[in-house]
Amino acid sequence: MDTYSLLREIADSWVLLVLFLFFIGVVVWAFRPGSRKTHRDTANIPFRHEDKPAPDGQGDDDDDAEETRQ
Repeated sequence: MDTYSLLREIADSWVLLVLFLFFIGVVVWAFRPGSRKTHRDTANIPFRHEDKPAPDGQGDDDDDAEETRQ
């Protein structure tokens, strides 16, 4: 049996099974009972500054923020 045929058989059987189990694991992890708060918090990120805009210096690194303050 040549190398290509061996790797093809492994990929067709075991790798497919491993990837399917990984997919099921990700789905179970995403819908686990304790993740509702985390998903709700992440979904509300765009609405955190609803009453006022974010400050101008937000997102700048420390050096740029210090230069604007002086």
